[in-house]
Amino acid sequence: MNEKFQKLSELGAGEFSHLDGTLIEHLIGTHDILIKWNASTALADAGLYHAAYGTAGFDERLVSIDQRGEIADIIGAAAEEIVFQYCACSRQDFYAQIGTEQNPRFKNRFSGESYYLSQEMLISFCELTAANEIEIALDNPSFVNEHGKNLNNLCKNMAPYLSAAARTMAADIFAAPASPS
Repeated sequence: MNEKFQKLSELGAGEFSHLDGTLIEHLIGTHDILIKWNASTALADAGLYHAAYGTAGFDERLVSIDQRGEIADIIGAAAEEIVFQYCACSRQDFYAQIGTEQNPRFKNRFSGESYYLSQEMLISFCELTAANEIEIALDNPSFVNEHGKNLNNLCKNMAPYLSAAARTMAADIFAAPASPS
C-alpha cells in the first residue's frame, strides 16, 4: 500500500481538489471503504487509482490512457482493468440500464465502443461505484441532499452486484434524509 500510495502522490493526485478536499484524500477514502467491505486486493487497489484516467464525473486525469501499462505495473493488471473500465464508463448510458437489463451494455466514453462486461467486472464496477459515491457522501450532507435520492436508486438497482456491506452502507447513507447543510 505505501509504495502504491507513493506512486499515486508522484502522479500528482494530491494536487487536484475534489469536492470537500483533495483527490488523494478521496481516493484513499474509497480504498479504505473497499478494505472495510473485505474487497479483493485488486478491487481495493482499483479504489486507490479509480480516477487515474479521469471519469465521466471527474474529468481531471492523473495520467493518459496511453500509460495503462505503467499503472498496471504499480497496481497489477486486474486492478488496472477495473480502473480503466470505471474511468471509461459513459455513466449516463450505463447507469440507465442497471436494474432494467439483465446484462447491461457498457459504453466506453473513450472509444465510443459498446460491449458487455464480464460478470466479475460488472460486480467490481458496481462495488467501486458504491464505494466512490459513499466516500463522497460521508460527512457531506449537502451532497446527500442533492444526490442522495438518485444514488439510493442507483445502489438499489446495483444491489444484485453489491456485497451485503455495500448494500447496507448505501441504504444507511442514501435512504435517510440528510441533515441540513
